[in-house]
Amino acid sequence: QVQLVESGGGLVQPGGSLRLSCAVSGITFSLVAVGWHRQAPGKQRELVATISSGGSTQYLDSVKGRFTISRDNAKNTGYLQMNSLNAEDTAVYYCYVMGNWGQGTQVTVSS
Repeated sequence: QVQLVESGGGLVQPGGSLRLSCAVSGITFSLVAVGWHRQAPGKQRELVATISSGGSTQYLDSVKGRFTISRDNAKNTGYLQMNSLNAEDTAVYYCYVMGNWGQGTQVTVSS
């Protein structure tokens, strides 16, 4: 079955950076799109970024220019590089592939 394992979350000060990773198994990774979603307390889950199998990317407006989604097909891993983080980025971040969700990783931006 498809498994997604996220890592890289944590506590960071405003203006800081984090890189999230999503290791994928059980599927031909190079053929699928990867998405990152997030859910803040009391809010609905929202789509943050996607990358297609061909490498095309899309971003939530509020993260454009700060976040970069990428993939390494040789490692079956997707990434989300997050720069210039602010308090509004605090959320649990989830990787999504072909109807499957990772367990989520907490990102907290606080001084």
